[in-house]
Amino acid sequence: MTRSPQFIGAACASMSVIFFSINDVLIKFLSGGYALHQVVLLRSAIGLLVIAVLILPFSGGLSVLRTKRLGMHIFRGLCVVTANMTFFLGLAAMELATAVAIFFISPLVITIFSVLFLGETVGPRRWFAVAIGFVGVLIILRPSTDAFQIASLLPLVAAIAYAAIHMITRKIGGTESAATMAVYIQLSFIVVCVAIGLAVGDGRFGDQSDPSLRFLLRAWDWPATADYWVFAMLGFGVGVAGFLISQAYRVAEAAFVAPFEYLAMPLAILWGYLVFGEVPDIYTFLGAGLIVGSGLFALWREARVADMAAAPRTRR
Repeated sequence: MTRSPQFIGAACASMSVIFFSINDVLIKFLSGGYALHQVVLLRSAIGLLVIAVLILPFSGGLSVLRTKRLGMHIFRGLCVVTANMTFFLGLAAMELATAVAIFFISPLVITIFSVLFLGETVGPRRWFAVAIGFVGVLIILRPSTDAFQIASLLPLVAAIAYAAIHMITRKIGGTESAATMAVYIQLSFIVVCVAIGLAVGDGRFGDQSDPSLRFLLRAWDWPATADYWVFAMLGFGVGVAGFLISQAYRVAEAAFVAPFEYLAMPLAILWGYLVFGEVPDIYTFLGAGLIVGSGLFALWREARVADMAAAPRTRR
């Protein structure tokens, strides 16, 4: 049976979100005993192996490494590394649902970036949605109160980097396969994490009171046998999820695919409660509601504008 691009995009996006949400739980679980760059290095090495064994044989083999847009792949890889590392550092100090809620400002940042870098036109309704989304972030952050913590800015940085990833994917998605993008992402993680490990992996800066800094600068330690399965799940999940989300945005329109990523919000609340005993406060629920609602409206409005622009061409 032939499936439509929309069905494939929705299925790929939904499955990738499930894998990524489990990945967030496992990273937070490991943040108390290992260095972030060690965790991500092992995750990416296993993920690259998963891609090589399960994906490359059906995607052209090693030929996927051939590209005329190496610079864009490197830039995209660095944006992915920045988005992941800052988000994971935030997880070490924050509740899972709170970090995910702040991160979901990314669709609104994409709206801003589309104007700045792609020359797209955004109407007053979408600008209003952007403003409401940032109000939601302020409600969660509460910057002028004692509840504010610096670590809460890390998911915001991750959201900005994630928006940049989508700008780059829009430019190269027409010529580069999902497998190619997935391979270069994992290679970027490996190179960056090896560099960080060589610089601070001995733990000489690891004596930090802040949980995020401690997670970043802790000394490397050989994984305990009981944690092998966690690293294996991380590697498998990130390898498959990275391919699935790239495939989703390749085969279907971004405005159709993006709302499926919001599945991560209820999953974060669920995992946070079941695994870590976390119950978000009323400010997180209120802020998350504004962020998710405004983000979905911005995506819906973008799709509507695109349909209206295409309609006159269809009638000709």
